[in-house]
Amino acid sequence: MIAPARMFGCGTALVTPFGKDGEIDEPALRALIEWQIEEGVHFLVPCGSTGEAATMTLAEHRRVVEITVEVARGRVPVMAGAGANDTKRAIALSKEMRAAGATHLLHVSPMYNKPPQRGIIEHFKAVADATELPVVVYNVPGRTGSNIEAITTLALAKLPHIIAIKEASGNLEQITAILKDRPSHFAVLSGDDNLTLPVMTAGGDGIISVISNATPHLVARMCELARDKDLEGARAIHERLEPWMRAAFIESNPLPVKAALAMMGKIHNVLRLPLVPMLEMHAHAVREALVRAGAFE
Repeated sequence: MIAPARMFGCGTALVTPFGKDGEIDEPALRALIEWQIEEGVHFLVPCGSTGEAATMTLAEHRRVVEITVEVARGRVPVMAGAGANDTKRAIALSKEMRAAGATHLLHVSPMYNKPPQRGIIEHFKAVADATELPVVVYNVPGRTGSNIEAITTLALAKLPHIIAIKEASGNLEQITAILKDRPSHFAVLSGDDNLTLPVMTAGGDGIISVISNATPHLVARMCELARDKDLEGARAIHERLEPWMRAAFIESNPLPVKAALAMMGKIHNVLRLPLVPMLEMHAHAVREALVRAGAFE
C-alpha cells in the first residue's frame, strides 16, 4: 500500500467576514474563499482563532464550514477548527465538522485548564479515537496557557488519525526536535508567519497562515520554493512580506488582518466583542506593508 502524502503548503487561517449587522457576511466569505483558491493556497482553515470561532454559535460554526466546503468543491482540503477545552465538546464538534463536509480537523490543545502532558495525550487520544478524519494538533502556548512539549508531540504522532502539528510555540529548538524524530507521514506546519521559512528550511512542511488572508499567492509560492530548495527565491518573498508579517500582529490577531482586508475592499472591518477594530494609529503601517507586498496591484 502506498503511504499517503504528507500534508504540505500554505493553509489560510480564514477570517470570518461579518456584516455591519454583526452577522456572517456569506457573500464576502464566498468571495474570499474563491479568491484564496484562485491565488494558489494549498488548503483552507475556517473557524480557528483568526476566524473568531470562540464567539460563534454552533450553528454559525457549522455554516461557515459548510460554505467553505461548498465553495472549495474538492479543489483544496478544508481543515475545520474543532478544538475545545472540554474533551467531550471537542469530540462532539469534530462530528459536526465531519457532517459539514470538512476533510481535516484542527484541534487546539485545551486552553485554560492547563492539563499536564499526560492529560494532553489522553485528550487527543480520545479525539482521534472518535473520528475518522485526519487530525492536526495545534500548539499555541500564548493562547492556551500550556505548551505541548516535543516528546508529547512525538507520542501523539504515533496515534491513528493524527497527521500533523501546527506549531506556534515560537520555539525553534522544540520544533527542530520534533522534525528530527517524527514519523515520515507526520507534517510539521509553522503557526507563526515569520517562522515559515526557518521552519521549512529545517525540514518543515508549510504554514497555517494569517497573512495569507491578504497575500495568498506570495505565501503559497514561498512554500513551494522552499519545498523545491530554491532558498534564494523563497527568501526574496520572505523579505517582501516581512513588513506585513510584523504589521499583521501590531495588535491582537485578527484585528490587523481584518483591517487589511477592509482596506482591500474584501470585507467590512467588523469584529465581535470582546475584539474591537484595530486602532487607527496603526493603519498607515498596515497599508504601507500591503503596498510593499503588492496587495493592491
